[in-house]
Parts: sequence; structure tokens; C-alpha cells
Amino acid sequence: MKRNSTSVLTLWLTVILFTLAQCKKDAVVPVVVKPVIIPAATEVNYFVWSSMHDIYLWNTNIPSLTNNSYLTVKDSLNTFLNKYSSPRTLFYNLLYQYKTVDKWSFIVSDYDSIRNWISGTAKTTGFDFMLYRYSSSATDIFGVVRYVWKGSPAEKAGIQRGDIFSKVDGVQLTVANYTANFINKDTYTLSISKIVNNVVTPTGKDVPLTAITMQEDPVLLSKVISANGIYVGYLVYNAFNSDFDLELNTAFQQFKAAGVTKLVVDLRYNGGGSTATATYLGSMIYTNNTAKIFSKSVWNSLYAMYNQSQTFTDKITSSTGTTTPINTLSLSDVYFLVSGETASASELLINGLKPYMNVKSIGTNTYGKYVASVSIYDYALDSKGNLIPDGNGDYVLVTTHKYAMQPIVAKFSNSLGVSDFVTGLTPDITLQEDIGNLLPMGDVNETLLKAALDNIKGLKSQTLTNASPLANSRSLFGAKDKSQFSHDMYVNPHTLLNRTK
Repeated sequence: MKRNSTSVLTLWLTVILFTLAQCKKDAVVPVVVKPVIIPAATEVNYFVWSSMHDIYLWNTNIPSLTNNSYLTVKDSLNTFLNKYSSPRTLFYNLLYQYKTVDKWSFIVSDYDSIRNWISGTAKTTGFDFMLYRYSSSATDIFGVVRYVWKGSPAEKAGIQRGDIFSKVDGVQLTVANYTANFINKDTYTLSISKIVNNVVTPTGKDVPLTAITMQEDPVLLSKVISANGIYVGYLVYNAFNSDFDLELNTAFQQFKAAGVTKLVVDLRYNGGGSTATATYLGSMIYTNNTAKIFSKSVWNSLYAMYNQSQTFTDKITSSTGTTTPINTLSLSDVYFLVSGETASASELLINGLKPYMNVKSIGTNTYGKYVASVSIYDYALDSKGNLIPDGNGDYVLVTTHKYAMQPIVAKFSNSLGVSDFVTGLTPDITLQEDIGNLLPMGDVNETLLKAALDNIKGLKSQTLTNASPLANSRSLFGAKDKSQFSHDMYVNPHTLLNRTK
């Protein structure tokens, strides 16, 4: 039979086309992989990480700050930083055992709050207070005025140390309402009370107050007291604020002119401040001999050039570079009045003088803070990566955010290496002020001052644990507790981080 050539050709074409189709179906088609684009980290997140990487005291204890790939592998750092939508969350995740070891580093979203704190500026009615429960189980509370700012609305309204209040705007203060009804108010009326038969009793006196923005003068009182013919200088000093270094120096000039040979420094409400001011005050008390060591500081390995001794000084140097000679008393004896709120730069002063003087402290255990922070702002850089002067002695800040940080950067000790007093400095004479009978500062019968004067006279002081008629009261909240800055110690001048991206 004759084969149909057309049919054979068609068959072969069909087989070929089927085979080609199968080959195409089974072939591996190349996949084009698009590169993953890692977005650049935000300006503020990079600022937080890079600053903490460089200057944080415990940076080597934080894996996220010691990860070399963040500095050497492209986009590795961006990948890490982009996990954080909040700079605040990033910052606190970079702290070493936060609230256990590092209880003090903090970040703010507006750098003006740090600047106001350093200058002692706040919106306030101008009095320091402590709120107390009537007992450990009570819900009603009362407040006690501890001191009044000079020139404040409270001073002008006649508020005095020792005044007691339990009602604000006619409403009894309680554990549940004191924040809204008192702490967060700028305008209110205090109802003044007094203690009658161990009971807080209204006097019928109401005092209206309105807060203003003002700067606290930390040199609250300086006076000379004669104790059995001995001239004793008495200084109430409530913050180590460098804006008032010259006023502090003037007080010592007056002490020197009066022939003061003993000194009582009241630090019971002083939460700290500038380490430079602490050195100045130590020099005013003891010596202007710049060969003697006042304190020592230890920084991290990247800032080890600052591991140095701070000596006593013979001059005060202002931010503009002008100098003023230190007025030095060259004393051999000094008394400090202290409490649990005596912190940081106050403890630096006491600890720094102990190797050289007969230092006696009277009160209760101090706070226990021997580390210092530094203010870090995010500065803009020019095209060469350099800081840009602003013409006012500072540098131009970035405009994308206003975050600033106050991380712990250094640990301080005295000349003998004494540091790490985590439970505070123990007083030589344990004494607690009587909240039911707070005499004016400088009154020779005021509890803590009297103990110092008795000791100077050679008399035995009474040891007092709680002499108040309100002996069951329990402290709840103090004026300084409103501020995260209340127990901080900072290094001057602010360290500028010249960072590059």
C-alpha cells in the first residue's frame, strides 16, 4: 500500500511540536530577584544609637551597642533601627539593667526641658513640699511646706516653711486626687492648717496662688551664727546650679570677712547638679590648692581620655571664659545637714572632702548616686561632617526633631577611690526633722541645725528618729519628685558628639 506522504509529514510535525512544547514546559525559567531596599533610619533614631554607642558608660554591656556589623555591614544598622518607631523605646532598650543598675538615664522629646532644668527654671508657685498619708493605710493626705523660693508667688503670698495644708480649692487631698487637684494645677487656693492635739486642723486661712515661670536661686540662706564665741557660717544650698556660682562665692567672701571658723552646709533638699560647681564649693570650703585631688572620674573606653582627677581650684571659670578668684575659708571642720534627698553632686562634695577634713553629717542616709550624666543634643553637620557654630557659643541643631538625652557617662570617686555607695552615705548623727515643728531655716533651735551647733559647742546631740506628733504619717510624694531631673549630676560643659553618617 502506498503510504500517504502528507499524513506522515503531518504526524512527524505533530510529534515534533508536542516534544518542543513539553521541553518548554519543563524548562527552568530564570527568576529575576529585585534587590531589597533598606530604608535609611530616621535622623532621631540614628542620633540615639550613635550617641549611646559612643559615650554611654555601660556601652560594652549592651549587645546592640557593641554589634560590629552595625558599623561594617551595609544596611545592618538601618535594619536594626527601623524596628523602632519610637526613639524613646529605642533609648530605654539600650540602657544597662534599667531601674536596677542604671536608674537615671533619660530622654526627652523637647530639649528645652533639659535646658530649663539645668538653669533651675520652671513654671511654679515657688515652694518645696512633701505630701504625707496620715498613716500607712490612710487615703487622705496632707502637705508640709519645707522651703519657699526667694521672690516667688508663694513668698509674696506669705507661705512659710512649716505651713501645713490638707485642702486645695476646698477639696480634701487624697491618694486618688492629689495629682489632678494639686500637682498638675497652675492656679489654686491652699487652705492652711495647723496641728492641734496631734490633729491637722484648719485655720480658716486660704491662700490663692498662681504659677509663674521663674528661676530658683539655690543659695536660699547664708548667715553667721555665734556659738559660744565661735563664728559659724550657715549655708542653705538647694541645687548645684552654675548660674549662681558667683553668688555662692560672694557668700563665702562674707563668711571669710566675719571670721568664720566652722561651717554648716544644709544640703537636706539638694538633689545635685553640676560637678564643676561641686568642685568650686569644695574649694571654697577647704582649699584653692590645685595640686590636691578633689575627685576622680572613670568613663567608657572610647572616652578614656576623660579618666582623670579633678583638683581643687583657685578660680571660677564662666561659660564665656572669664575667671573669678575663689574665696576659700581653708577650714578643718565642716558639718553637712542631709536626708534621703541629698544626692549626686551633694554626695560628690561630701565624699570629696572626707579625705582632708573633719566631715560630720547630720540627718539620715543620703540618696546614693555616684555617677554623672551629660546633656546630648542632635547637632547639624556641614557637607564636610563638621559642627556648625551658631554664633552664640553653641552649635546649630538639626531641625527634624527636638529630642535630647541625659545618659550616664561617668562614675566618680574621691581621692582615695571611695565610690559605689549604693545605699547612700551614712550620717555621723542620725536625726530626722520634725515635720510637725519645722522652724525657719537658720533658727538656732531648728532640729538639724541645733544638733550641729551643739556638736560645735561640745554638747551631746539628741538622736531623733521621729519626734513628730504625727508619728504615724508616711511620706508619699515630694515637689522634686515631679521632675526626672531631681537627683541628677551632670558634667560641664556639655559634651558635643561630632558624628558622621
